[in-house]
Amino acid sequence: MSRRESPPPPSPPPQLLGVQRGKVECEDRPERAEPLSDTEREIIQDTWGHVYKNCEDVGVSVLIRFFVNFPSAKQYFSQFQHLEDPEEMERSSQLRQHACRVMNAINSVVENLHDPEKVSSVLALVGKAHAIKHKVEPVYFKILSGVMLEVLSEDFPEFFTAEVQMVWTKLMGAVYWHVTGAYTEVGWLQVSSSAV
Repeated sequence: MSRRESPPPPSPPPQLLGVQRGKVECEDRPERAEPLSDTEREIIQDTWGHVYKNCEDVGVSVLIRFFVNFPSAKQYFSQFQHLEDPEEMERSSQLRQHACRVMNAINSVVENLHDPEKVSSVLALVGKAHAIKHKVEPVYFKILSGVMLEVLSEDFPEFFTAEVQMVWTKLMGAVYWHVTGAYTEVGWLQVSSSAV
């Protein structure tokens, strides 16, 4: 089966940010994101190099799985919310463009792990845009992070060992922390229930 095909996945491992297909754990926002060590930053950057070589295909696989497993997320995407079939989603130029934007945002974070202020700035822009302009419930970032980790561990098993998955889980937790901070900053009060 090629990387482009997105078979129905097994339920993600529970360690992937507390997200399982159709089920989301809600938790209080911690006071701050847990910082990454130098070793953890190196692990993320090394593994990301392998992923980013195929960024469009990986991004498309992530979004297809996200929309198949959490169809309520499509409500925020008028340009492809009508797509039901994974093959049709894969052919959608709008979905491909969004997949590239997602992967490029993650790339900006990974490239700037040595500069926490830059990471915070990038993720604040993402969070504010999704809160104010797109009105996306923040829980979808947690769900998407879990789906992304699931796809990366399946598509790159030689690089995404259990240890690496834990480091990436920590990174995605930090991403979610920064994004939800931006939501809080703009006064987002809505609590998600439609994602489950």
